[in-house]
Amino acid sequence: MAHELFNRYLWLVDTIRRYGRISRKELNRLWRLSPVSNGTDIPRRTFHNYRMGAQEFFGIEIKCDPSTYEYYIEGDIEKGGVSDWLLNTAMTHEVLSNATDISGRILVEDVPSAREYLAPAIEAIRENRRIRIDYHPYYRSRPSEGIVIEPYFLKLFKQRWYLVGLNIKENRIKTYALDRIVSLLKTPDTFCPDATVNPVEYFRDAFGIVAGIGSPHTISIRTDLRRAKYLRALPLHSSQEEFIHDEYSIFNYRLCITDDFVAELLSYGSSIEVLTPKELRLRMTEELKNALSRYQ
Repeated sequence: MAHELFNRYLWLVDTIRRYGRISRKELNRLWRLSPVSNGTDIPRRTFHNYRMGAQEFFGIEIKCDPSTYEYYIEGDIEKGGVSDWLLNTAMTHEVLSNATDISGRILVEDVPSAREYLAPAIEAIRENRRIRIDYHPYYRSRPSEGIVIEPYFLKLFKQRWYLVGLNIKENRIKTYALDRIVSLLKTPDTFCPDATVNPVEYFRDAFGIVAGIGSPHTISIRTDLRRAKYLRALPLHSSQEEFIHDEYSIFNYRLCITDDFVAELLSYGSSIEVLTPKELRLRMTEELKNALSRYQ
């Protein structure tokens, strides 16, 4: 029953989001045609209960325009934001849950970092509670024990969850991969979040998870027509700008030059060329020379 109710909330939000604005009459018609309705109308009182349920689950308010009697979602659902991600994830889950008969023919990516420590990390952020972790980075043979952190926010990047927070002993903000945490304990100690640390601003000039290193640069790369289509569909960064030419495209970014960004560019092989800045072009040249030397 709870699963069916959640699916109805999901259907309602997704339908209104896709239409932008929609009357209750049209919404009811679509409802009757949907698999969640069993071919029946949605009573007015039930509809308003579902509106409240959708707000509780997804943090999205469905409002009515009194001049047109059309329903719409209050405010924009930020692309890449939590509500947008949650809706897409829930919709994907629902589609896949109805495809168990062909599960052997559907391959998905694993996100191991979400299994054990995502829930307690979220709880600690919500409660403004300090946490104590044992952490085992790849570059150390043994884990570092008893690290006390004020958890500020979480970020998902390339199928891995990362926790960003203030390391109390070092008095600086650091990033920790959840799948490298050996143990996590919420402490009784609370903290007041630093209002100057905003998650969006913190990663504004970062390609991925590496932030706060150096100053941003204006980066320009030239791509072939095929790679341009991929970057057009899935931009590398929110600052991406494209200048289309007959045989190629130029993409500009405002980013810090970090290891994860360089690795991303290297993964594109000969389909791109870094034009500026000079220091990034030189670094790419050195990395490619070193890679080539291994085959000579």
